[in-house]
Amino acid sequence: KITLLVLVLSCSISSFSQDVFDVGIREIEIFFSEPNWDDTLDVYYANDNGQRLIADSVLIDGIADQNVGIKYKGNSSYNINNVKNPLNIKLDYVNNGQSIDGYNVLKLSNGFKDPTLVREVLSYEIAREYMPSSKATYANVYINGNWNGLYTCIQSVDDDFTNEHFYERKGPFFKADNTNITISGCPPGPLGILNYYPDTNCYKRAYEIQSTDDWTQLGNFLDTLNNHFTDIETVMDIDRTLWMMAFENLTVCLDGPINAIPHNFYLFKDNNGRFSPILWDMNQAFGTFTNGLPSPVTNQSLQELDVFYGSTNNQNSLTSKIFSSEQYKRMYVAHMRTIINEYFSNNQYYNRAVQLQQLIDASVAADPNLFFPYVTFQSNINSTIGNNIGLTELMDARVSYLQSIPEFTAIPPTVSVLNSSSVLPYSTINITADVQNSNYVYLGYRYKFADKFEKIQMFDDGNHGDGIAGDGVYGATISVDA
Repeated sequence: KITLLVLVLSCSISSFSQDVFDVGIREIEIFFSEPNWDDTLDVYYANDNGQRLIADSVLIDGIADQNVGIKYKGNSSYNINNVKNPLNIKLDYVNNGQSIDGYNVLKLSNGFKDPTLVREVLSYEIAREYMPSSKATYANVYINGNWNGLYTCIQSVDDDFTNEHFYERKGPFFKADNTNITISGCPPGPLGILNYYPDTNCYKRAYEIQSTDDWTQLGNFLDTLNNHFTDIETVMDIDRTLWMMAFENLTVCLDGPINAIPHNFYLFKDNNGRFSPILWDMNQAFGTFTNGLPSPVTNQSLQELDVFYGSTNNQNSLTSKIFSSEQYKRMYVAHMRTIINEYFSNNQYYNRAVQLQQLIDASVAADPNLFFPYVTFQSNINSTIGNNIGLTELMDARVSYLQSIPEFTAIPPTVSVLNSSSVLPYSTINITADVQNSNYVYLGYRYKFADKFEKIQMFDDGNHGDGIAGDGVYGATISVDA
């Protein structure tokens, strides 16, 4: 089999939730024999060494698991005075192989910055159409019989995740986060996003390694990104990277790698030798995280965020390097246009937000530990509450703004594939396509999903297309080896 991609407009990737992550409301019941479980979890969080309190049992929709490891998670979403702190549930902490529907970790967020309680689930749901992203649903959580409230339940980015999306469990794997480690000889000051350090020990200040202890893999990748950018496609999945960047900019998700601090993303190296960034922690998507923006931050600042935000920030090698390429900027804009057309111009995002709110309305109304009054639950969909801009207030104006700037008013290329005949092993095939409003076209192809796309240029020279030069019919010939 062979998979073909003519890259002027890009195809999206869908991954479907299943079982425990079907969108609904899970019932999670946690039972501790430790009477002072909250104090113990606070101490473990403060110690920050990964220690977990053992729950005698955890019931998920009535299915029991024994001896489960629990800890508090989060940064600003955690507070020692909270009744409802975010939770990390590791089902196989003691009993190896213990899981629910094949998942051994559930991560529960408390909605501390989102009156609507849909930002996180909605963001992941949209993102999964275009890039590897976590599954997300809701859960009512009970501890020792007492209802703690409604949480969002998020799939962990772990080796099960990488196996699902990259067909590989053991590749080099890093989580970007300020570790607060001081290392002698490393440059002082801001850590930056994907910045290069000759001494790989310096990366331990900004990354947690999730795989075999080999920092040279990360160092080599960042050396290429920062110092040999013309070779970037040999070490980075550019297309997946551009989808992530376009999505985060469009939805004004600044608590992530398009902004100024190494936080809330993972890096994974696949079997093709390329790193991909993986977004994480979407609870402050849609404009609720504003650190890094010039003061004062207004609603207009968010609605009209620069489409190439970060392009001049030398502390962010992701944005400054990627946006130095005109080709990558055009691909990025094309990806953003696709997301706009499929989710925002047609109000699909709003309709889905309303559906999610209808699903959880009764739980929100009765939640004993909400961070915002119930009355703001629906009103923040359309209107600002405190420092939280309304979803439609942000996105309707943002889409109008983006569609008014030159990058979006330009007529985009159109592609019509002209031949789609079956492919025989050990043969050659000529692929032709009618492509208008473009002066460069390439064909991407691969033999299985785990492969990267091989790219070859297509030509409108009369020899590769329909025999007529200059009419917009481009062609390329590939050999099918198997």
